[in-house]
Amino acid sequence: MSLVSSVCTVDLPLQAADVEPESLLPIARRGEVDVALALRHAGPRRVRLRYEVAGDASAPAVFVAGGISAHRHVFANAADASRGWWESQVGADRSIDPTAHCVVSFDWIGADGTLDAPIDPADQADAIVALLDHLKIRRLHAFVGSSYGAMVGLQLASRHPARVQRLVAISGVHRAHPYSSAWRALQRRAVQLGALQCDGVDGLVLARQLALLSYRTPEEFEERFGAAQVREGRVHVPAEDYLDHAGQSYASRTPVDAFLRLSESIDLQDVAPESIATPVTLVAVEQDRLVPLADAYALAQRLRGETRLRVLRSRYGHDAFLKEHDAIAAILDEALAAEVAA
Repeated sequence: MSLVSSVCTVDLPLQAADVEPESLLPIARRGEVDVALALRHAGPRRVRLRYEVAGDASAPAVFVAGGISAHRHVFANAADASRGWWESQVGADRSIDPTAHCVVSFDWIGADGTLDAPIDPADQADAIVALLDHLKIRRLHAFVGSSYGAMVGLQLASRHPARVQRLVAISGVHRAHPYSSAWRALQRRAVQLGALQCDGVDGLVLARQLALLSYRTPEEFEERFGAAQVREGRVHVPAEDYLDHAGQSYASRTPVDAFLRLSESIDLQDVAPESIATPVTLVAVEQDRLVPLADAYALAQRLRGETRLRVLRSRYGHDAFLKEHDAIAAILDEALAAEVAA
């Protein structure tokens, strides 16, 4: 170990391009498939998996997954020409290039708000295997997961080792830290208090604002925002405008039940590192307030297979995977090119 600092498919219509001409976008398709899953805490359920596949279907497959607010649209392609959530790392001439990889992604089960039951990260891993079976992908060249996606990737490597050749886990580990879980529990209480006042949306806005404070760092806020001011007889903190915009934007696209169940799901993360022999590249951020660096070191020490740990310093904290473009790209380039024993 090296430590370094029954089935239905639906094709959806194309959307107007806002990134580049459609003729230049990678070939892609979107679809949906119904599968039966045995959820760990809720028993047998039938769920719908909404996926997107881009690039050459015969190329090595790379599954890309992000945090609980991420979705199947990772980058602009011919199936959906709008910007995706990880354009900095996925696309032509980027680390995960659709000319060299078949890029697979899906919406988390529970993300549509219709699954009102506990969802374990292990359930997401089982759903990914069901999707791979549907797509006839025997084995992933790599699974690249960030935040919640990293947790699910570890579950996949533990539960279904034959289905993934290598794992890149960014800002996500084998357990939910009790301090981070307490933070999320308060976010969920904010939603519940809003619901008691018949205003679940405002509760969700507040929960998202609280979450953002945990994703970022005091150092970033020091650089971005100034001192408090008095406006119309009340004290106004400059960061409020940013938090208000971010909270409203999130609440406008996220069902309340989806947030609650996926937030809970993070706290259900529990995988034994010793059960994982897949080669793993771990990425930790020193300033991450949700995933302590000590947990990343502990995970690296306990994994059975070839393990690399890369440690970043970033004022963006937990959100570094979305902001530190060059550093993350360099790590992905190394991890995806590394030789892996058969």
